[in-house]
Amino acid sequence: MTETTALLTPKPLYVEVAELVRQQIYSRELEPGSWIDEMKMVEKFGISRTPLREALKVLAAEGLVTMKPRRGAYVTEVSEKDLHDVYHLLSLLESDAAAVVAEKASDEQLQQLRDLHQDLAQAVSNADQFFHINERFHMALLAMCDNRFLSQTVADLRKVMKLNRHQSLFKRGRIEDSLKEHSAIMQHLNNRNAEATRRAMQAHFRNGLAAAASRS
Repeated sequence: MTETTALLTPKPLYVEVAELVRQQIYSRELEPGSWIDEMKMVEKFGISRTPLREALKVLAAEGLVTMKPRRGAYVTEVSEKDLHDVYHLLSLLESDAAAVVAEKASDEQLQQLRDLHQDLAQAVSNADQFFHINERFHMALLAMCDNRFLSQTVADLRKVMKLNRHQSLFKRGRIEDSLKEHSAIMQHLNNRNAEATRRAMQAHFRNGLAAAASRS
């Protein structure tokens, strides 16, 4: 029984460590451009350097960490060009997915999106909650598109986007504007208008980029 339980351990240690470091990056406990002190993390997590280094390789593959020869690992800094590139790709991929969902989603799936949109509307006074529900809405829509290659690509791009994305929601008026954009997307989804849904999603990302790239 003990051997069977050991074989069913859900996650390797390095995966758990990667998630811990990932959340430190998203929360800005580890700032963009900062050096990741491996010895300090080893002591903090009570682990050896091997799972930490494997975790850093995972985060480097996601674009969250940059490995520099003989200098170690650094939290990735997102340049203005990086932001434009990521948002451009997300706009293309997610607008295409939204158009597919508008045409092919079941009534139950559209109701799921309506429920998430309602939750989003109730979270306008809480940026953290709004951010997480927004993420759930977008990922649910992608799941309904039923294209695993598209979903994985978007998931990877969103990890890089979150290095900057969360901060943009704290800019005055952005949450309210984002909710209006979601309302337009939802309206066109309900009407099953694929092209209007595509355009609304593209506008959503265009405005999101403007907020994310703004220094004010």
